[in-house]
This record gives sequence, C-alpha cells and structure tokens, in this order.
Amino acid sequence: MNTKGFTLVETMVAITIITLAVAGPMFAASRAVVAAQGARYQLIASHLAQEGIEYVRLMRDNEYLATRPGGSHVSGDPWDNFLNGSSSYSGSIEQCRTKINSTNICTLDPVSAPTMCVGAVGACSLQVCPGGTCTVPLYLTAGGIYTQQSAGNTKTVFTRTIQTYSPTAVDERIDSKVSWNFHGTTYLVTVSDHLTQWQ
Repeated sequence: MNTKGFTLVETMVAITIITLAVAGPMFAASRAVVAAQGARYQLIASHLAQEGIEYVRLMRDNEYLATRPGGSHVSGDPWDNFLNGSSSYSGSIEQCRTKINSTNICTLDPVSAPTMCVGAVGACSLQVCPGGTCTVPLYLTAGGIYTQQSAGNTKTVFTRTIQTYSPTAVDERIDSKVSWNFHGTTYLVTVSDHLTQWQ
C-alpha cells in the first residue's frame, strides 16, 4: 500500500525544527531587552552618583562664594565651615564624615525645600542614615527629577549614599554610591572625587 502523507515521526521532527527556529530569535530578543534595561539602569545610576559629587562640590563652592573679598582667612574659614559646619552658609558635610570609631553615611535629596528642615539648604539635603544603612529609595517626579519624597512620585529601584573621608588635612574624599537590584542581583556604581581647600 502506497499512501502519501506524513508519518508521526516526520510531523514531530518538523514541529521541533519550527519551534527551534522561532524560539531561538525570541530568546535572543528577550535577552536583548533585559540587557538594554540593565544598561539603562547603569547609565541612570552613573548620573545619580555623579550628581551626588556635584552637589557636595556645590556646597563647598557656596562657602567660598559667601566669603567677603578682603576678609581674613578667606581660604581657611570657608573650608572649615564646609567640613565642620561652623556658621555655615550652605550646610556642612560634618554629618557624612567618617571618623575614628564611627562610620557616617548620608543620603542626598537635592530637592529638599529649606522650609522642610532647620538649617542651610545643604544641611537639609544631606541626611544621616540611621544605623549606617540607607534603605530609602529614590522616587521619580512627573518632571523627571529624582527625590526621596514619596508623595505623588514613582518609586525607583535606586538608593544613593554619600560618604566623606579626610585622607589629609587639606583634602576631602567624597564617595557617592548608587545601588539597585535587577533580576535578583545587586549592582553598585561608585563615583569618587577629592575636594581641596581653594588657595
């Protein structure tokens, strides 16, 4: 008997080949989407970490801008105010400095309004993390600004910390770190810079 048609084995082989031909590109496309999202998070985290450095630099610069030309200790007083907070114009980094027997870590919310706290704008924006661990996430406003204020904003995966060290008497190292969790893995971007006393 000569019948024309496909056997069960031929049908199964054809289905397997078609499935592999379709599944391969679909898997590659899904991996590309995951990789693109990972790259997007990496880029955002890099910018958020750099923003932390720039904000601390702004605090130092504001101290110098607030000093009257011709005054005594024009170089030293603003630097001391920036480090220690004595009569500070823009807030100090005192609460974020790592010292002997203490590790202080701060979080940064650059959109904190001066009316929400006591002190200078910089002092309001840098807040000490309780227990040395910062778990407060960043939120994204409708205007595309990252903040720690949750009201009416979208929660993100990012957490930012600021920490400072004094390698020498005239040098302050600033570490700005942004961490996030993506597909069960924790990632971290660290941007560091050294600020010095202006001469």
